[in-house]
Amino acid sequence: MRFTPDYLLTDPDEVKWLIRENPWATIVSSPASGMVASHYPVLLEEDADGISIVSHVGRPDERLHELGQHEVLVIIQGPHGYISPGWYESEDFVPTWNHVTAHLYGTPELLSEEENFAVLGRLVDHFEQRMPEPMSLQIDESAARHIATGTVGLRLRVTRFDARLKLSQNKEHAVVERIVNQLEGDGAYSSAPLAAEMRRANEVAS
Repeated sequence: MRFTPDYLLTDPDEVKWLIRENPWATIVSSPASGMVASHYPVLLEEDADGISIVSHVGRPDERLHELGQHEVLVIIQGPHGYISPGWYESEDFVPTWNHVTAHLYGTPELLSEEENFAVLGRLVDHFEQRMPEPMSLQIDESAARHIATGTVGLRLRVTRFDARLKLSQNKEHAVVERIVNQLEGDGAYSSAPLAAEMRRANEVAS
C-alpha cells in the first residue's frame, strides 16, 4: 500500500478486530507459475501469541499457491466507501475513499488432516452460531470428513503487517459528523458499516 503516515494502523489489537469483523480474506502469492489470488474465510486464533489465522483452501489451490514454500500476502478489507466533497460544506472539491485495510504476511503452515477437519468445524460453528437452528459438521461426521478431503487446512502466523485506517482523521470534528450522517442516510453512497467504523475510530457521539 502507498505509505500514508497519517493513516497508519500499527496496533495489533486493532488488526485483530479487523480480522474478527471481516473474515472474508484474499490470499495472494507469487509462485513460479505466476501470480495467484484466492478468496476464503479465516478465523483469528484468539489464544495465539501475536496475530495468527487459520483457514483452508480447496484443492488444488494449495499447489497453485505453493503453500508452505514461500511468503504469502493475505488481504483483510474492512468497511470502505466513497466520500463526496459535497459533504464537507467547504470549498474543497476533491473526493476521497475511506477504508480500513490490512496486509498480513507470513509463510503458511499446512495442517494435518485431523487439524484441518477441526478448523473446518470451528469455521462452521463460528458462522452458524447466529442462526436460529445452527448446523454442524457433527450432524454427519463421516460425510463431512469425506468432503473435507477436498480441502487443505493452513495456519498463518503473521510475521509482519501493513495496515491503514483512513477514516477522515484529517478533518475537523464537525466535518466527520456530517460525513457519518451522510453515510448513515439513504443517499447514493450510504454505508452503515463504514459509518459505524468511523464512529468507533473517531469517537463521534452517536
